[in-house]
Amino acid sequence: MKYSIDHDRLQQFNSLEFLARQVVEGFITGLHKSPFHGFSVEFAEHRLYNSGESTRFIDWKLYGRTDKLFVKRYEEETNLRCRIIIDRSSSMYFPVRDSADINNLNKIYFSVYAAAVLINLMKKQRDAVGLSTFTDKVELHTQARSSSVHQKYLYTELERLLDPKSGKNQQPTDITESLHRIAEMLHKRSLVIIFSDMMDNFHRLDEMFAALQHFKHYKHEVILFHVVDQKLEEELDLDDRPYRFVDMETNESIKLNPVEVREKYRESFHKVRHELEVRCGRYKIDYVQADINKGFEGILLPYLFKRERLH
Repeated sequence: MKYSIDHDRLQQFNSLEFLARQVVEGFITGLHKSPFHGFSVEFAEHRLYNSGESTRFIDWKLYGRTDKLFVKRYEEETNLRCRIIIDRSSSMYFPVRDSADINNLNKIYFSVYAAAVLINLMKKQRDAVGLSTFTDKVELHTQARSSSVHQKYLYTELERLLDPKSGKNQQPTDITESLHRIAEMLHKRSLVIIFSDMMDNFHRLDEMFAALQHFKHYKHEVILFHVVDQKLEEELDLDDRPYRFVDMETNESIKLNPVEVREKYRESFHKVRHELEVRCGRYKIDYVQADINKGFEGILLPYLFKRERLH
């Protein structure tokens, strides 16, 4: 059975733009500031004329006022390279669904639809987009391109992730190693957008953030969507009765009544989430709490509106 993205649900985002907050490197005239100065769109500054170069860009009006030769420099608007990274380990298929239902999201469906929206926005802006997915290793790493053919290819790869069977293969997570490897594969300054539940070993937070800092070391802008089911995973909002909890990645199980551990569990989860948020702020990583119960529109629309206001 083929699972498809409902493209009608993406259309409400068409009037929005996604602008890079930092200077980007690119080659197509677009929406984003480039560090390379050419003679194109927006005036940037004057510099002194060097003897022997073309007189074409001399500011003669300024010469009339100062009796000195200055050349106009311009700051072109250029395209962005975006790298979307999706954690596709088994825990991302929680809560378990028997079919792909946009109105009843699990974590992977949320991530796929949010990524599809962003790919659509980038294509509209003529920005280049690449897609990477990982489990305990990098599963997919495409080139970053802006063509319609490439966009369709990315949608096809996203749709593969919608198959519920993918979550039943007990795919483990190694966020640290996977992100380090992807960082090494990015050779141009990019906007890096990560979708993950961050369900790795929470005792390895230092190692996970070393991997995120790897992107910052190479001057990438980083956005982390921390994808969770807040009701079940954070609040442990379950009935007062015994349950059998099964680790989707190792198949290990434990029987307990959630009421007996709820308070301590919530305290531990909130502590980890707070640490993620604090460290992201310290490293200038945009941290987004993505509760799937709000729907991908309920998370993405406010975030994009907020981002537009900040520009």
